[in-house]
Amino acid sequence: MPPEFWKRIKEEITIWRVGALPGIIVIGLVMATRLTGYMQSLELLVFDTFLRLRPQEPIDERIIIIGINEEDISRIGTYPIPDREIAILLRKLHSLSPRSIGLDIFRNLPVEPGHRELVAAFQDLKNVIAIEKVLPEQVPPPPGLPKEQVGFADQIIDTDGKLRRSLLATPTTKDYKFSLSLNLATAYLKHVGFNLENGIHDENTVRFGQTELPRFLSHSGSYVQADDGGVQVLLNFRSGEERFRTLSLHDIKTGNFKPEWIRDRVVIIGVVASSVKDWITTSTIPSTKPAPGRVYGVEVLAHTTSQIISSVLDRRVLLQTWSEGWEYLWILCWGVLGITFARLTKSPFINLLAVVLASLNLVFASYILLIVWGLWVPTIPAILVLALNGVGMTALYQYDQALRSRMNAHRDLIERTFETIHNGPLQTLAKTLKCIRDRDLPPNELVPQLETELEKLNYELRGIYEFLQQEPLTQDSCLYLRKGLLLNLKAPIHEVLYQVYNSTLERDFPCFKTLRVKIRTFDPISDRGLSVEQKLGLCRFLEEALCNVGKHARGVTRLEVICTSYEGWCTLSIVDNGLGINSSKEGRGTQQFRNLAKQLKGKYTRSPRFPKGTLCELSWPVTRFCSW
Repeated sequence: MPPEFWKRIKEEITIWRVGALPGIIVIGLVMATRLTGYMQSLELLVFDTFLRLRPQEPIDERIIIIGINEEDISRIGTYPIPDREIAILLRKLHSLSPRSIGLDIFRNLPVEPGHRELVAAFQDLKNVIAIEKVLPEQVPPPPGLPKEQVGFADQIIDTDGKLRRSLLATPTTKDYKFSLSLNLATAYLKHVGFNLENGIHDENTVRFGQTELPRFLSHSGSYVQADDGGVQVLLNFRSGEERFRTLSLHDIKTGNFKPEWIRDRVVIIGVVASSVKDWITTSTIPSTKPAPGRVYGVEVLAHTTSQIISSVLDRRVLLQTWSEGWEYLWILCWGVLGITFARLTKSPFINLLAVVLASLNLVFASYILLIVWGLWVPTIPAILVLALNGVGMTALYQYDQALRSRMNAHRDLIERTFETIHNGPLQTLAKTLKCIRDRDLPPNELVPQLETELEKLNYELRGIYEFLQQEPLTQDSCLYLRKGLLLNLKAPIHEVLYQVYNSTLERDFPCFKTLRVKIRTFDPISDRGLSVEQKLGLCRFLEEALCNVGKHARGVTRLEVICTSYEGWCTLSIVDNGLGINSSKEGRGTQQFRNLAKQLKGKYTRSPRFPKGTLCELSWPVTRFCSW
């Protein structure tokens, strides 16, 4: 590949590095902050909000709640509910052929009257599953029940006091225990051919057929060093205002229901009276009973049971997370996108707009991933690295760009000043030195000649000084030829070149004195698309070529200067018939004009003529600029 390509690559790497290194540091700091857990509360807030904003789901009619409310307690006249009332309720429900009945009421101690009746009901009804408590303090199940008819009701609450996950199984000092929800779901699914098994991809989780419940780990999602003991899953509450059909104890007693509501269903019995305070706090579903943000414990059991059954039979999504590596790669990609915005956008407003739109897309993508595929991805860290790098690195790039612009302007000023001195005072100085070295004149004539040349040199240097004292905008749009002669570079290019031609031929160069024939042609050519810098380069090219003729083309009698346009190309050529000197040597001016030709996408030629003379020519395509 050409050297210019690699040079450009190196320049781009240097520019990218200005924002990339600080941007990577920002990404690293955000990741470190997340690892320490300081972002957990914000990420959980976003997680809760996304789940709360889900579309409403239909009622899960496979689950029915028998909620003992305040009116039921008032009619019975006592609390806790006596064993006889519960026994009658269990037998009445069993007669309606539900697949399983869950009793979310502790009955480790007798509540008379009717304790013997309740014990007999437990022994007779094999589809009844009662609760116990195993963590951290233990509450035993009703006495005499086999293991298959017992499930724990323990829940693990997050540090902010809210419920977001469900404990399905856990080891204890005596045995490995299953939750009431898991036992109820297992009993229901067994009727349709799905048995409880160990996972395939993760042997420590549970599985029904091909549905494997993703196990909650200590670092899942935004959690940092969370308690992941036993088998836990993220709890995907059903959305909507009414999630399950709920009947009261009085409804069952009076027959105020349809039998098909209970037949082949999972029935969960619990207390929904605000005075009992059997509720749990959550923010993932809109709830008004018993209070905003609170859900009765029996409904939580219904949500967990429904989640398992729905995932197996309806392919309802289970909440899951990426591994840590993929999560931090996700954050890194959004941080790099912010750096890219900062590098590629030129305007702060456009950059801010791009960052805002990208952030909205990030939030929308995170929402869709969670709602449609159940995938919980890091949103807050990704937005932070995107915004900090997108906005913060823009300021850094803008500062670097301004610094580079000042450096380039300073370098251009030096370059233009040197060109002005090179084509003016340095030429006079070279002529003076030549007179001294050659000693062609006698001393009485040499001294006046030197005085004249030195005065001219002083005059030219002062003229350059006065030019440099002008406003930068004037300098940028003008070409300095000599004191009192400034050419407007915004004028048509052929007019400016003609003035350069006339001014240069008026200079006191020895070879100009032998010219006999001067042919000049400056046709009107299109300069649309030519920048001021490029027009300045063309003028300096003509001036330099004519100065070389005046200094080195000994014996020159003929000079042709032609500027014309033909078949989409503009050509500026200077041809003389002098002897010339070092015509094949490539000096600083030649290198400068080759660079100018590259900028114009054109060609530069400097070659000897036969039998004598030199051709200096610059051509460039006019169609490239006229297309604008």
